[in-house]
Amino acid sequence: MTMNLDPTISGDPRNAHVLAAACELAYLDEAQGTAGFREKLGLEAKFISVDNTQVYVGQNENSVVIAFRGSEAPTTLDGLKDWLLTNANNYLILPEGRSGTDFVAAGVGARFHRGFLDALENLWNPFFTSVDAAIKTQPEERPVWVTGHSLGGAIALLAAWRLQRQFVAIHEIVTFGAPMIGNDVAAKAFEQEFEGKLFRYVDLEDPVPLLPSVSLVANTYAHSQAEVALAATKVASVLETLQKGTGAAVQGLLDATLIDELWGMVQNRIGSHFISNYQSKVERKLKDRV
Repeated sequence: MTMNLDPTISGDPRNAHVLAAACELAYLDEAQGTAGFREKLGLEAKFISVDNTQVYVGQNENSVVIAFRGSEAPTTLDGLKDWLLTNANNYLILPEGRSGTDFVAAGVGARFHRGFLDALENLWNPFFTSVDAAIKTQPEERPVWVTGHSLGGAIALLAAWRLQRQFVAIHEIVTFGAPMIGNDVAAKAFEQEFEGKLFRYVDLEDPVPLLPSVSLVANTYAHSQAEVALAATKVASVLETLQKGTGAAVQGLLDATLIDELWGMVQNRIGSHFISNYQSKVERKLKDRV
């Protein structure tokens, strides 16, 4: 029996359960992934991969589902240390070219993470062509769902913004354990653009949604106010724990030693970041509703 999305229940964890499954399938190779999307979700999916960015664009008579892969290795955060910590401050930019034209609509002062932008830009042309083709497969308008886990969640947010600028109406965006994609101005722009359509699932023991970070006491990055918490009580954040553990009162950027310590703590909590953990937490949320 396939899992189905219901566009009439906005923000419902039943849909998040389906989209978490799509995120898990997005980590599979093309042969396994396309088969999985067909058998588990009833979607005919196209796999698109450019450099280190991958996405599946799936569709059936009822929905179009876009699921971004988090990374090549779903059980590690290899390669993301600089993006999330070391160079986080320097990565806040306003893109140029066509991408810049799309994101300038976020308003004066909006800045976005260069690494996430570049990952989307590398993939954009074949990705948009596939989305456009999927939408045109049927004359009737179908809801477009965008999802992603971890790095894939960050790229999913940016992709949804660009798709909307290209007149692709987004029904809902659901991310799992996604890091922050830009500054406070950018976050507020996303809140306004996707009011009632954006849902960020966060296990409060997962350190990745607290990143990128450039300081222990202040951070230039921000999240939109669309968090769906997946823990009964909020645990001490990685930053709070590090402050207490080191007794450091850092007013400026993280130094190399603190970066290494913080990254070690992130790696120690990696289990809470896995998509399998998010799936089990969403399932528990569903059971608690019964």
